[in-house]
This record gives sequence, C-alpha cells and structure tokens, in this order.
Amino acid sequence: MNEMISISTSLVATPAVPAIQLLEQVAPSWVQFILWMPLLSLVLCGFCAAFKVKTKAPAIITVICLATSFALTLILYLDYESPQIIPIFDWVQVHWDEGSFVANFALYIDSLTILWMLFVTGLGTLIALYASEYMEHDVGKGYTRFFAGVSVFLFAMSCLVMGDNLLMLYLGWEGVGFASYWLIGYFYQRPSAVAAAKKAFIVNRIGDLGLALAIYLIWSTFGTIQYDGIATALTAHHDDPSSFSTVGGWTVSAIPYLLMLAALGKSAQLPLYVWLPDAMEGPTPVSALIHAATMVTAGVYLVARTYPLFQLDQYALPTVAWIGGLTALLSATIGMAQYDIKRIMAYSTVSQLGYMFLGLGVLSSYGAAYHVFTHAFFKAVLFLTCGAIMHGFAGQLDLRKLSGLRHMRGWKIVSYTMLIGSLCLAGFPLTSGYFSKDAILAEAFVTQGSGFQILGWLAIFTAGLTAYYTFRVWFRVCCGPEFYEPGDELHGDNSESFHPHAPRFAINFVLIVIACGAVLAAVPYFMPNETDGLKGGWVAEMVNDSPAKQGVPGAVAIHSDLGERVSHGSILGMDPHKAMYYISGVVGTIGLGFAFFFHLLRRSAADTLRSKLLANKVTRWLPTAMENKWYVDEFYIAVIRTPLWILGKLFSLIDRGIIDGLLVNGIAGLPRSIAKWFSPLHNGAVQSYAVSMIGGAALVILLMLFMPEIMSFLQSAMIGGTP
Repeated sequence: MNEMISISTSLVATPAVPAIQLLEQVAPSWVQFILWMPLLSLVLCGFCAAFKVKTKAPAIITVICLATSFALTLILYLDYESPQIIPIFDWVQVHWDEGSFVANFALYIDSLTILWMLFVTGLGTLIALYASEYMEHDVGKGYTRFFAGVSVFLFAMSCLVMGDNLLMLYLGWEGVGFASYWLIGYFYQRPSAVAAAKKAFIVNRIGDLGLALAIYLIWSTFGTIQYDGIATALTAHHDDPSSFSTVGGWTVSAIPYLLMLAALGKSAQLPLYVWLPDAMEGPTPVSALIHAATMVTAGVYLVARTYPLFQLDQYALPTVAWIGGLTALLSATIGMAQYDIKRIMAYSTVSQLGYMFLGLGVLSSYGAAYHVFTHAFFKAVLFLTCGAIMHGFAGQLDLRKLSGLRHMRGWKIVSYTMLIGSLCLAGFPLTSGYFSKDAILAEAFVTQGSGFQILGWLAIFTAGLTAYYTFRVWFRVCCGPEFYEPGDELHGDNSESFHPHAPRFAINFVLIVIACGAVLAAVPYFMPNETDGLKGGWVAEMVNDSPAKQGVPGAVAIHSDLGERVSHGSILGMDPHKAMYYISGVVGTIGLGFAFFFHLLRRSAADTLRSKLLANKVTRWLPTAMENKWYVDEFYIAVIRTPLWILGKLFSLIDRGIIDGLLVNGIAGLPRSIAKWFSPLHNGAVQSYAVSMIGGAALVILLMLFMPEIMSFLQSAMIGGTP
C-alpha cells in the first residue's frame, strides 16, 4: 500500500501537457461539427415530427449525421499530435474583485477524448442503422421520437467526453441521464417501462448530486473547473505532495469521494447499480448503445479524466477497487440465476463495469480503458442479438422457451455473432475480452495495496462465473433441439401456428460488422508502442497522453524516478502478467465446461441440481437469494423507500391539517365565519336594517357611558404591568 501511495503522490500533479502548450496548438474549428451533427439530427427529427413524416426518414437522417460525426472523429485521430483546446463560444463568465468563475463552451481534445469518441460515434452509427429495421413497427407513431432521443443522447455524450471543463461535462452528464429516461420509458403505455425510467432517473440523482458538489469544491479549492487549469494548480504542488492538504483542507479529501459517488451512479456500481437491470424495459437498441457501450462508461471516463484528483486521498483508489471488485462478483452471481437473456446481459454489464473500476483502483487505467473499448463491441453485439431474437419471436426472452436457433433458417448470423460476443465476454483465450480483462487481473496482483490480492482472486473467480452464465445463454438458446414459444407480443396468431421471422439486411449487417469489431479489438494489444518503455499496445498509447497515464504499464518508470524502487507483486510465485494468461484461460474454460455439461450435454442436470439445493434446508437460501437478486431491491424498499413514503405522508398530513387547514385557511376563514353571524342582518328586509340601526346605537351609547371606567381600567393595567 505504501508503494502505491508513493507512486500516486509522485505522479498526482503530472498533467498530460502543460497548459501553456495547450494554448499554442492550432485549433481546427471543423472538429466542433463532431458535436453539432447529432444536434442537427435532433432538429431535423423535430421537423419530421412537425410535418408528421410516416417514413424511415428520421432513421436515415440520424444515421447520416452520426456517420459524419464518426468520420470527423476518425480524421481527428489521424491528424492528432498533442492535446489542444478548441474554443467555440463564451458560455459562463462571472468576474468579481476576489476572483472569477469561467466555463466556456470549448472542446478539450486529447487521446483519451479521441479513444472514447471513436467507439461512441462508431457504435452509435451502427446501432442507429440496426434500429432503423428494429423499430420499423413504430413508423409513423413513435419512430421519430425514438431517433430524436438517440440524437439527444449522442449530443450529450459528446459534450460529456469532449468538454474542456467540468461544467460542460456536467451538461453532458445530465443530458445523457435525460436521454436515458426518455428512451427507457419509450413504451410509456407499459407501467413497467415508466417505473424503470423513473427508477433510473431517481437513482442517478444521487450520483449527480455528488458531481455537482465535487465541481463546487474543485472550483472553491483550485479556483477553476477547466482541465488545464486544474492540472496547472496541481503542478504547482508537484514538488511537495504534502502541501495538497493545505490547498483546501478537508475539501481535498472530499473531492475524490464525491466524484466517486457520481461515477458509481452513472456506471451502476454498488450501491447504485439497481437501476440498470430494470432499464432493459427500453427498446433493445437503447440497451446496446446507452446501457452497455457508451453512457454507463461515463463513470469510468470521469475517474480517468480526473485521475490525479483521486490520488489526493490515499484511500480513494483502493475504495474504487473494492467497490468494483465486489460489484463484479455480486452481479455475476445474480446473472447466473436469471432466465431473461436481456437481464442476464444487463447484470453482465454491471459486472464488467466492476472490472473497469477494479482496474482504475489498482492503478491500471490502461486495463480499464482497454476493457471499456473491447466491452463496447462484444456487449453491443450480445445485446443486439438478444434484440433480434426478441424481435423475431414476438418478445420472447426466456431461455427456457428457446432452443436450437443455429439450426433454424435465417438465424445462423444471429447465433454465430452471439457466439463471438460470448467468447469475448467469457475471456476465452486469444479473444479481445481475454486480453483486456487479463490486464486488470494481473495488475491486481502487481500493485501493492490493501487486500488487492484478495480482490485479484475474487476477480478470477468472477471470470469463471462469467464464462458459465454467458455460455448458459448460448448453449440454451442457440444449441440443442429446435424449440420455441412465442412471447407476450403475439397478437392475432395462434401460438401453435406462429413462425418466427428472421432479421433482414440492416440487422444482420450491423451484427456482422460489430462482431468483426469485437474480434479485431484484440489487435491493438499487439501493436507496437511508439513511446520507449511503454507496454500495452495502441490503447496504452492513447491513455498515456492523458491525465490517466499513471495507470499505463511502463508509465511509472517513464514519469517517475520511483519506478525502479517499487516492489512487484506476484501470483503463486510467478509474474502476474505472464501467469495470468494461463490462470484466466483455465478458469474461463472450466466455467465454459460447466455450462456445456449443465445446459447442453445434460440439460436436466441443471434442474436436478436446483431441485436438490432447494430441497436441502442448509442450501435452500442460495438459489432463492440469487434468483431474487439477493433481495437488494426489497432491502432498499424496506429501509429507504417505505420510510420516505411514510415521512412524506406525515408531512402531507401536517401540511394539509395544520399549515393549510389551521394557519392559512383557518385564519382566512375567521372573517368569513364572523361575517356569517351578521349576514342575516343584510337580507333586504327593512325591519332587519332597523334592528341593526337600533343595536348599533345601543352599542355606541353603552360605550360612551362606560368610557371613563374602561380608560381607568386600561391605565391601571398598563401601570401594573410596568416593571
């Protein structure tokens, strides 16, 4: 742990490039169109809605605009030399005598930005093309609304990744949350979809509050929220790490934990992961794009972008590692016991995000970024194949009611692209997921930290579980005898006469392209590094030119004189980077073997095992708890939701009974009550007015007769009350 802390404090203030050099870069203004093209798509989709277009025009517009963004990102990557700031327009500028608050609408372009935007825009384009066929049943109804939501998301995600300051990141952060709410609740006629959208929105509010507070504390501590300004402020303390505590007192330690809270919410980690599985109520392209490949990686991006701030507190990164490792394990155990194939992939996403946070926590930002990159491809293809199955089988997603797809006509592309995605997710040797996951697993043993070796073994065990539940799906759905039952979306046809409709060109083309991307994502691991001493291939180079470069293999030796003095951990007495190739390969193969036996060779054995576990009083709790997701939702309902509901009802009663009923309406009703007493005197009858006049005259006479006594009483009372 001490060695890790010493590395962190030495590297904490090392920016990707000095701020003064940023200002000297030539800013290509065309780069801003990467940001504007999704916004243009949104505007054009708005015109389609206004003119009630009932064709696939919204899909064509969205695909063209997103493809343009991807092409511009690719050109930017090919022309990239060093980090640069691209100003667009002045946004928020507040100045006063003691200081200022400045947040311009500008882009910060470094290699980490480009890495993220390559797969965000690339996969966004392909998934929009996939959705053009998948959502065609809604042409003329919600079709335009869907693609408008996708456009909003891509614009917000671009702001989040490309912004040059934390306020612009916050704009994108809130924007992707809004787009997620929009698209999860796309089928707003379904109560389950509406509830899932609300759940996602509310749970993410917790993390968003953490980000808002973190931005405030960063500004109050460092005087700026611009990335280059923060790097400059940290560089000023580079030679004296202990002086960080004097910069802002307790706020320096609070900042990484508030940023962590934000990341945990958006990337669905413990304890805020519960919204992501329910988000599967949205259309499958949404699950693939937002809730697997892009938006949920925003938390990983936030930690990587603000990596130096996390190293201001010695326990921040270990906390990230432990949360990630435990989330990976918990989600894997839940995924093993589910039957809905989309929800299995959702829990798998939560688990793989846990690996990414584990990588960040054990000082392997390279491993985390590489796993983000590979995961974007293989998880997208897995979700899209699940969507194709759901689309063709009238909404059927229960793996117990589907079998033998690879033998059915028209379903071979779906089956074998799912196989490619499953191999990558399972970490099968020589696949992209194998290399990216191993980079994280090995670093857990290399880096010396609190319980990191325990985390390493937990992560290896989780890798075995991942291989098992992944191929549980593939063996059940794509292998074995041909069998299927239509889902709940079957209308008009008899279930016995139902025939599934295979996907057409758009869906199959996208599946093939993304599956090829999942295979080719292993190639960057073997690409030579241009930087001397650096290891890890192309992704390592991309991360090395960013604030997260401390977690790149070889970067410690390059950027710090402590590199030679840091002790190197081991696993079973061997070098983790070499031994992990064999250990993870063996563990993954064992998990795959169990899946083969229980879900293909002898499918009845799985049911028999479950029955035996349920029949035994000692083991009954295990399958029950796993199938019920460890009762986490029920725990939150009992401990948080129900007490808040009761408290809200209590406050409502106080508001209606005391504040409104007694104070506001009570005082307002007093004159009305008095007026009712005298209202009979004003009924239009002459005798009533005569009685009123006589009564008034009598009161005046009585007042004049007893006025001396009244005044005397008042004076004595005032004199007696005077101290």
